[in-house]
Amino acid sequence: MSSSSRDGFTSTFGVLVATLGSAVGLGNIWKFPYLTGTNGGASFLLVYIIATLLVGLPVMITEIMLGRASRANAITTFEKLAPKSQGGWKLIGYMGVTAAILILAFYTEVAGWVFAYIFKALSGQLCSVDPAHTKAVFGELVANPQSALIWQWIVLGFTGAIIMCGVSKGIEAVSKKLMPILFLLLIALCIRSLTLPGAMRGLEFLFTPDFSKINAAVILTAVGLAFFKLSIGMGTMLTYGSYFRAEQNIPLTATRVMFADLTVSLLAGIAIFPAVFAFGFEPAAGPSLVFITIPAVFHSMPGGSIFMALFFILTAIAATGAILSILEVPVAMLIERCDWSRKKATAISILIIALFGLPAALSQSLTANFKLFGLNAFDLFDYISSNILLPLGGILICLFAGWSYGLPKLKEALSNGGILNNATLIRVLFILLRYIAPLLIGIILLNGFGWI
Repeated sequence: MSSSSRDGFTSTFGVLVATLGSAVGLGNIWKFPYLTGTNGGASFLLVYIIATLLVGLPVMITEIMLGRASRANAITTFEKLAPKSQGGWKLIGYMGVTAAILILAFYTEVAGWVFAYIFKALSGQLCSVDPAHTKAVFGELVANPQSALIWQWIVLGFTGAIIMCGVSKGIEAVSKKLMPILFLLLIALCIRSLTLPGAMRGLEFLFTPDFSKINAAVILTAVGLAFFKLSIGMGTMLTYGSYFRAEQNIPLTATRVMFADLTVSLLAGIAIFPAVFAFGFEPAAGPSLVFITIPAVFHSMPGGSIFMALFFILTAIAATGAILSILEVPVAMLIERCDWSRKKATAISILIIALFGLPAALSQSLTANFKLFGLNAFDLFDYISSNILLPLGGILICLFAGWSYGLPKLKEALSNGGILNNATLIRVLFILLRYIAPLLIGIILLNGFGWI
């Protein structure tokens, strides 16, 4: 397929919301506010923002730039841009596609839980202020093989149908509708949460600095969060970048996405924790917060069932945007390298993900006792992708851009052929890519292996 016949984003707003949809995910709804609150509040936020500027944003800009320069999928990008004598760089693309499949194998299962909880909230199954009840509801969902698989397949079918419509009529069109709705729902939940008695305790939990909590572990957490929050290292931004318009200001767009992503995370924290503290619940991480504590919290407030349903709808929207971007990675690769239609490439991708997702979805039931290296399929896929493939891919992208692609080509690509006056910014970016970002991402990788 020639680059001129490729589908792509059609407007500046479409580029922004689609890229933001990729960056925003389930982590925004629970992981970011939880880590912020338990690692020093405002002081952790400061460390996170610095880490984002040093690691997350430079790699994001670079991935988008490389994708636009090649107008190709994650693998072909490096075949086009790397010198013929350095063909090994395409390994980055293969790792990205592999990571995308492994991530979707377990991420679609979690998204399935979220979709299921929309209906549970509306049907009254979560009407209890007792976390023990909501814990039992959640346990029944994940331990039921049929429910776990059906909801995962619903998510795959829903997102797959959008991907089949294409980039502009599918991903962009849906993102233009979903992202504004996400912001409106978040603001509505924030307003409701802040009007509760005792809500200020939740704001103090999120925003009161406690610099005594800043240590090496907290800094490492902030750097890791900055890297993973912007959907980098897995081929998504490479693929989305290939759909960017030629005149798009990549550094400006990426910076806007970064700040919008941070805003979503902060709004999620404001929506969640004032309510958690107002009704005397203790904050917790992961599924126990989203699927156990939050339903009990919302049921405690007047009109709680409505706000609970709204919460899970916005969480489903966040999950959908992230899944679309990750699913597009293998789909784009199959379309261009196998010369398949978009429908065929999407169907095959969904089938492969469903096969890998089978043991992940059943890891709390039928395959619970089948473990490798002490991990069930769900945790194993998460570990391999998050702790190994993503940071390794991130390091290699930095090394490729900083040492192989080179400063002259970076200037040409990021200045849109000299139109943009951003030479100083590009020089700073080049230094970050050559030296600082690989070092910090390397620390993430070593930590993932448990070596530090």
